[in-house]
Amino acid sequence: MKLTIRPLETKDRSVWERMFQAYAEFYKTSVKDEKLDEVWNWIFDLNNNFWCDIALDKSGNTLGFTQYQLMHRSLSGNTVCYLSDLYVSPDSRGLGVGKALIDQVLDFARSRNLSGVRWLTQESNYTARSLYDKYNKKTDFILYSLTI
Repeated sequence: MKLTIRPLETKDRSVWERMFQAYAEFYKTSVKDEKLDEVWNWIFDLNNNFWCDIALDKSGNTLGFTQYQLMHRSLSGNTVCYLSDLYVSPDSRGLGVGKALIDQVLDFARSRNLSGVRWLTQESNYTARSLYDKYNKKTDFILYSLTI
């Protein structure tokens, strides 16, 4: 499948919002409108190291997105790219969209001489993990998350 990966543009707000809400639903959560605005603003704030790219088919239909940011690794003294969000619409899964989005983030990290790319997923997300396992085996770290 011929894909185009490009940075999100302000004209993409409605399609991004629809996909971002679907991404939240996949993880059984929701995003309040004011938080949608906040994330949207991060993407377009030139002083914020947060980016979003979308994948489009040859007809210009948006098939998925990825959002990523810089993350400091204190023990190594390096900066890595943290792939914080990756979503592919259900009817586009298995077509190479997720791989193309990850590869774009890897290219971004290489272009900035970052030491690596990291991301998380739910243990039960077996479909995505079958793709992720092609890049590397999962780590043995356990995530703790506190809401305050």
